[in-house]
Amino acid sequence: MEKKTRQKTDIIGKIPKWAWLLISLATALILWYILSINPKTSRVFPNAVLVFGSIGTMIERGVFWKDIGSSMLSVIMGFAFGFVTAVPVAFLMAWYRPVRYIVEPWIQFIRNIPPLAYVPLIVIGVGVGRTPQVIVIWLATFLTMTVTIFQGVINVDETLIKAAKVLGAKDSDLFVKVIFPATTPFIITAIRLGISVALTTLIAAESTGAVAGIGMRIRSLSNSYETTPMLLYIIIIGVIGMLSEKVLKLFERKFTGWQEKREI
Repeated sequence: MEKKTRQKTDIIGKIPKWAWLLISLATALILWYILSINPKTSRVFPNAVLVFGSIGTMIERGVFWKDIGSSMLSVIMGFAFGFVTAVPVAFLMAWYRPVRYIVEPWIQFIRNIPPLAYVPLIVIGVGVGRTPQVIVIWLATFLTMTVTIFQGVINVDETLIKAAKVLGAKDSDLFVKVIFPATTPFIITAIRLGISVALTTLIAAESTGAVAGIGMRIRSLSNSYETTPMLLYIIIIGVIGMLSEKVLKLFERKFTGWQEKREI
């Protein structure tokens, strides 16, 4: 029994990753085709050729590149602000108990509120346009990344910290030479989660009176029951997320090459 299992594992291991990707893509396209010819699901899943062909339609309308550019600008700005604020807050929470006791309850409280709930308040406070979009994405990414980085800092091996203190390391030295390197895998995970949250928050963020954007266009197309281009825009969000994941993996290999990982 063990021999058969080992043989199967060896066969699977010999198949290159690009082949698995093609198998996965072929499976998805076959499933999509089945759904597109089924009368009960064809309206939700139009033919793939029509969906990808709608790129030309949206370009002709003069909105395709404008929507992608507008959304990416909001996502990048919101994520950047979220990361820049999350790192110091997470480190301060993990290192100083008073900061943790004051800040953590509010982070946990706001983190459980869906972005759509506080969008109207943000619009009332700052008006419509780019600013409320960035604020919504910033808030969502900040909360997620703060919690993730905080967990990384408090899980740093206490022995390393004590050894550094014995050798005369100051707080600044501990952060730069011990805690930050040990927390790097958690920071990269936080970035990964932050990008995902930024993209999933996009529709809520662009419900703040946006005149262009992927989320805004999805809502507009749903109101006019244009399923084909709407599905295209949904797929584009997924593709952007996948490409971001690939880029992050390159950085992960570069900065956490020392970390041992179990191969599955």
